[in-house]
Amino acid sequence: MASYLVLCLAFLLTTSAEFVWRHHNNEQLPVVLEEVHAKCPNITRVYALSEPSVCGVPLYVIEFSDTPGFHQPYKPEVKYVGNIHGNEVLGRELLLGLAHYLCDQYNSQNRRIRALIHSTRIHLLPSMNPDGWQSSTDTGAVDYLIGRTNNHSVDLNRNFPDLDAITFEYERQGINHNNHLLKDLTRLAAPLEPETRAVMRWIMSVPFVLSAAMHGGDLVANYPYDESRSGAPVSEYSASPDDDTFRELAMTYASAHADMASATRRGCHTTSSDESATYNFGKQGGVTNGAAWYSLKGGMQDFNYLATNAFEITLELGCEKYPPESALASEWERNREALLAYIWKAHTGIKGIVSDDSGFIQNAIISVVNITGPVPRPIRHDVTTGAYGDYYRLLTPGHYEVTASHPGYFPVSRVATVPRYQTAAHVLNFKLEPTTSWFDDETSFGVYPHGLRDGQPRIYKRSLYEQVAKTMLEKKEPEKQ
Repeated sequence: MASYLVLCLAFLLTTSAEFVWRHHNNEQLPVVLEEVHAKCPNITRVYALSEPSVCGVPLYVIEFSDTPGFHQPYKPEVKYVGNIHGNEVLGRELLLGLAHYLCDQYNSQNRRIRALIHSTRIHLLPSMNPDGWQSSTDTGAVDYLIGRTNNHSVDLNRNFPDLDAITFEYERQGINHNNHLLKDLTRLAAPLEPETRAVMRWIMSVPFVLSAAMHGGDLVANYPYDESRSGAPVSEYSASPDDDTFRELAMTYASAHADMASATRRGCHTTSSDESATYNFGKQGGVTNGAAWYSLKGGMQDFNYLATNAFEITLELGCEKYPPESALASEWERNREALLAYIWKAHTGIKGIVSDDSGFIQNAIISVVNITGPVPRPIRHDVTTGAYGDYYRLLTPGHYEVTASHPGYFPVSRVATVPRYQTAAHVLNFKLEPTTSWFDDETSFGVYPHGLRDGQPRIYKRSLYEQVAKTMLEKKEPEKQ
């Protein structure tokens, strides 16, 4: 009898955890995530970001990893963020479905999924704007704008610090500095919303490598920069130093999607056989540079790239912002392979650890020069190492000269080849030698050994970076009059 009851209870738990394609409300969303965790307790963790929405709704994340809650060297971190605009809901449901799929396939011994989870730390934030979702849903989910903003009527994808303006100004001045720019910010265009602050803290505390933000209203994979250099509102291609890599990332999702890259599908918002007023992004492979489409300031995509080591693209998942429940299952089938293929892109390029005789070196600078063609082309966007001295540098196939440097150490350069078909990033470790040992005898070597007179790399002062970030993200109360 006891064994029968145990079997019945197990059956009920399994049945209750069966995923149903529907529009899950803000109370049901964390229940779905906890059901996944109950089925896969050893590879998942459910947590909330540091600050809830304006209306007090927690921003829940589910993590997949073989060591949930802990970063491991050589294992890149990836995130998907859904529902930034509250009335664009497909990403929200796709991420809930993806969470169930990863868990179920892992338990079913799917080799591909088990390999992905054992080699990657995956974070899924289904809803960044639960208040907007509620507003859109309560008004019938038919208006093109209601629910887009948060409960302060602020567009969260215009609320991030505008770091593009800083890097464009550096370009005009001929200053070679294009990364970790938050410390160079002197003022905000508008106060940060609680949802924005929470996400900023998140992306600056977790060493993300790859990211995608999910939207709706068109069908295209959008990549940086989102902001034009001249201020033109539309049709100005605004390339980042990693334009080739970003384009490949976007093409990965578009080509694995059912028809995002199709040149023959209909464009969005077509109301008649006349498509002259629409455009099908499939004619250009299902991808677009952000500013070439239209320019925006304060977007989350460019902030990731210019404030951290993360590469983020924006996924417009369909013409309908709030598709009916009947369409959700088919949309999952259209997006499933693309969602997985994109995560696997975190395992391309190069990765490694920078160390010295005493251990890991944090905040070492990784600089890259593309030496594939006859003329070397520096990629003027450095990444930095994490707490374990680990770095991850996404790159397109080719030959590269990679340099690791840190104040107080001699820089070391090595050549690496990124193959056309990668199943794992090329491992390139560096061991640096401190300069202090050379300075002990100035009579033999002079004050600076040969090679250091050409100038040092920019020093990234972590303490200053953290101080500026902390001050910006503090929740200030208005002064009493």
